[in-house]
Amino acid sequence: MPAFATYPSLAGRAVLVTGGASGIGAAIVRAFAAQGSKVGFIDFNKEASEGLVAELGGDVYAEICDLRDIEAARVAIGALTARTGAPTVLVNNAARDDRHRWQDVTPEYWDDRMALNLRHQFFCAQAVAPGMIEAGGGSIINMGSTSWWEGMGGMAAYTAAKAAVHGLTRSLARDLGPHRIRANTVIPGWVMTERQKELWVTPEAIEKHKARQCLPDLIEPVYLARMVLFLASDDSAMCTANNYMVEAGSI
Repeated sequence: MPAFATYPSLAGRAVLVTGGASGIGAAIVRAFAAQGSKVGFIDFNKEASEGLVAELGGDVYAEICDLRDIEAARVAIGALTARTGAPTVLVNNAARDDRHRWQDVTPEYWDDRMALNLRHQFFCAQAVAPGMIEAGGGSIINMGSTSWWEGMGGMAAYTAAKAAVHGLTRSLARDLGPHRIRANTVIPGWVMTERQKELWVTPEAIEKHKARQCLPDLIEPVYLARMVLFLASDDSAMCTANNYMVEAGSI
């Protein structure tokens, strides 16, 4: 593996990650733990969450919560804050890219996808912003998606939610910027998580996708985590309201 950067400003920093038990989220949690940060994460998968905490030890803590329940999310954030201190880094990672035919989408399904992929990003930011203001600054990192940039079909509710993340990021950057709180969007390409491998990765799909990329290698979760670390660190102190793509040049 390459030798990645160490950010002194992240040592001891309190970090909150949503959807941190698996996939990209787990890579982000591991990356912050390796920097010496105090990491709290929220996930609905109890077994995976406990396994990651046991693996990493130290200042890594989990709360089990369905982020569609905003009050439960607020309680979980409070419990993690009691253990790590008020987060000055928030990584809004939790989402599910379930496929769906446009003919089958009901109002109830649409609302559920918005709750699962968009709404909690705002309310988690709302919950941690006062602590960031008191601390004199912070970094909010929202996870977007290349799906809507590429004009993908078969997931209209998901792509709509992910497109809206960019508007949310820019509004948060404007509203919170006077407090030295930065907000940015990280945009993954097709990342080889276990979920992707189980559901959608085939030799044919891989070859077709690699033909779109400028780079020949597939994207592993660790590369998303490294971009998140940069945006969380003081090295990116003047970076806000922007998109940071990790998609190997596929767009």
